[in-house]
Order: sequence, then C-alpha cells, then structure tokens
Amino acid sequence: MLRSDQIMATVEMVQKENLDVRTVTMGINLLDCRAGSVKATCKRVEDKIAEYAHNFVPKCNEIASKFGIPVVNKRISVTPAALVGAGFDVDAFVLLAKSLDNAAARADVDILGGYTAHVEKGMTASDRALIESVPKALSVTERLCSSINVGSSQKGINMDAVAIMGETIKKLAEETAESGGFGAAKFVVFCNQPGDNPFMAGAIHGVEEADVVLNVGVSGPGVIARSLKKAINRIGKENLKLDDIAEEIKQITFRVTRCGELIGRQVSKELNVEFGVVDLSLAPTPKVGDSVGEILQILGVDDVGAPGSTAIVAMLNDAVKKGGIFASKAVGGLSGAFIPVMEDAVLAEAVGKGALSIEKLEAMTCVCSVGLDMVPIPGDVDAVTIAAIIADEMAIGMVNNKTTAARIIPVPGKKAGEVVSFGGLFGESPIMEVRNVNKSARFIAWGGRIPAPIHSFKN
Repeated sequence: MLRSDQIMATVEMVQKENLDVRTVTMGINLLDCRAGSVKATCKRVEDKIAEYAHNFVPKCNEIASKFGIPVVNKRISVTPAALVGAGFDVDAFVLLAKSLDNAAARADVDILGGYTAHVEKGMTASDRALIESVPKALSVTERLCSSINVGSSQKGINMDAVAIMGETIKKLAEETAESGGFGAAKFVVFCNQPGDNPFMAGAIHGVEEADVVLNVGVSGPGVIARSLKKAINRIGKENLKLDDIAEEIKQITFRVTRCGELIGRQVSKELNVEFGVVDLSLAPTPKVGDSVGEILQILGVDDVGAPGSTAIVAMLNDAVKKGGIFASKAVGGLSGAFIPVMEDAVLAEAVGKGALSIEKLEAMTCVCSVGLDMVPIPGDVDAVTIAAIIADEMAIGMVNNKTTAARIIPVPGKKAGEVVSFGGLFGESPIMEVRNVNKSARFIAWGGRIPAPIHSFKN
C-alpha cells in the first residue's frame, strides 16, 4: 500500500520539481514491409506505422492526463533502415526517409528514429548507400533521426566507417547551414547501440525485439536536485556522507521509475501492445531547474568540469541504476545520467565560463550513460579531426563494455565561444573549443579495424 506521504511527495515532484515521463516510444518492426519496388516498400512502411500508431499519441495524452504526470515526447523507433532497404541505392534511401517522415507526421509523433546501419565489423553496399544518403535525408525531413553503430565490445571499431562519419557530419552540417547545422543534432554515432533505447537521436527497434513494443524513458534531474537540497537542509551537511547521498538518490530514482513504468504499462495495455523497458536515464532539458549539472554543483563542485566532476557523475550514474533496477523488472535502454551540453543549461554555462572543456567532458563520458552528446564545435573543424574525436569516444565504450555515443555539431560560420541555439529540447550553448585540430590525419588514414579487447572473448 502507498503511504499518504509517498503520494504527496510524488505530487510535489510533478508540480514543483519537473518530474515527467520524458518519452514513450513505440518500436515497430518493418522487416515485413519489403516489396518488389521502392515505391511499394515505402507505401507498406507508411501503412504499417499508421496501423499501429494511429491512436498512439491520443492514448499517451489520455493516460498522462488521468495520472497527472506529463509525457513530454511521443516517439516511434523502427527497424534499422539499412535492413528494411537492403539493396536500395542512395536515391531510394532518401525516398524511404521521406516516407518515414511522412509516417511520423501522420501519427503526430515528435520524432522517428531508426534511419540506421550497424557497421561495427564491415559495411554492405546497402549500409554505404544509407550512410551516403544521410546528409540529404536529414536535410529534407523534419522528424527523422539517424544513427550509425560503428563499434562494439565484441567486434571492435570499424575505423573505415569512423572516417566516413567525420565526412558525413561535415556534409550534414553544411546541408543545414541555414539552421546552424541543426541536421547534425539529429545524427549520432554509437558504440554498443542498444536495440531498446527510447531516447533520440539513437532510438531503434532492434531485430531481437517483438513486432511492436512500447519503451518508456523517464527523467527527473530536477527532482533529484530539489530532493538533495531538502535532504541536506533537513539532516545537515555535517551529518551526511557521500554514501548517504547515494542512498537518497537511489530512493528518489525508485519513485521516478515507478511513475514511468505506471504510465508505460497503462499506455501499453490501452493499445494492446507489448511493454518493453523503462529507460531510467536522467535526461536534462534546457529549462532552469532540470539539470544534471545542477546536481553536480549541489554535490560540491562550483563549476561543472572542476576536479571531482567525473567522480560525482560516476556516483550519480551508479545510484540511478541501482534505484531504478529495484523499482522495475524491465530496465533497459541506456539508463543512467546524460550530459548533453546544449540540452543542459548548467553544462552550457560551464562551457561559456571555460570551466568545461571537451577533454574533461570526454573523461566524464567514461562513467555516464552515453557520451559526447549535443556538443557544438566550430564549423571549420575538419572531418578528420571529428572522426578522431569519435574514435576516442568509441574506444571508451568498447573497452568498458558500455554504450557510448557522439553527437557532434560543427556549426557553419561560427567559432569557439559564439553561441548557437536550436530552441526547444535541443537547447543552446556556447561553441566548445577543439584543440589540436588537423593533427590526427595519419591515424585516421590507417583505416581497418581496431580489434575488440581481450575480455570480449568469452566463448
């Protein structure tokens, strides 16, 4: 039985502390949509998404209203498009991208993810065609997101693909220069990409999943920040140790996760769709009071990026996972703490002060949930340097057997220190300085693969 104080605490989290369900994402398998022509395949894709998602958004809104917990985003993820369009050329993949975007608009979802290829060990002709199509596909669509998995702890890192990623990101930013390179904000490069991640830009419907599944992404950095402040005031700073604080975070995360699972399972039941996982990631927003960076400040660093920042993120990430796993039997996706620069007002402020560098951010990604996320860099940084930054981030994921990602945005015409703004959940930030530009070309030129680490061999 729920106690009255627990109910009131949850109500307060919603009303005062920015508690929400960040996303409910419907994953749809499109492998059975392949037909005898590109046009027929695209029609089947749109029809199947419409069949399952026509009532998706209204049901999410209805359940959110019933329980009084906002659902910020409704999204769709699909089977990696490189598989759906196997044998397509570049132009055909662009047509598929437009159909996916049309389907997202018809369903009235915010974003659709899955314009994706997995190339950690090698690239097929279809993979290459999809990757080549990405700049055009994302520049002519509004709701489509794309991701490429170039590494894994079992297969190593495909450095030929990494080199192409640097070129792709540059072209994508140039194709969308009039919007500050916004296309690059819808594209992410992964190592160890999970097939049940509800968060964009990297959400896909993995081939191991059921035909249609609902995955929920909860959030709540504002809830944790407010709760920690109250606990410190109530108990007294002198009476708290870090293990006490970790326990407090676990308990808060437990409540947040239970709320998310409640919403997800109700929507799943109403739509008669299988429930998948709760991704209990702390995903910040640009809104003041909803920041992972603020938690770091509460826990003792004056500016994010100061010594100690990595250790705090490690503790936060672990406590979030432990609290969430206890709350739900179906935890998956990424689950932990996100540190997206543009989407977190305190992180963006630290960049502006010079406290947070890209090198320190990379160190923090060793212990957070994802990686270099929503990182704006000067538009004149060359493709090879971008590829080398991606390679470093992929190596962290590969060796540590964790998911890492790189969502890097070279902003055309702008330099370090200037501000770029995309609005909404995509946020704004000063552009981060990239040092040692044009000094990695000989490394990237090798190509081939970085072999998987020895601990990957478990057969």
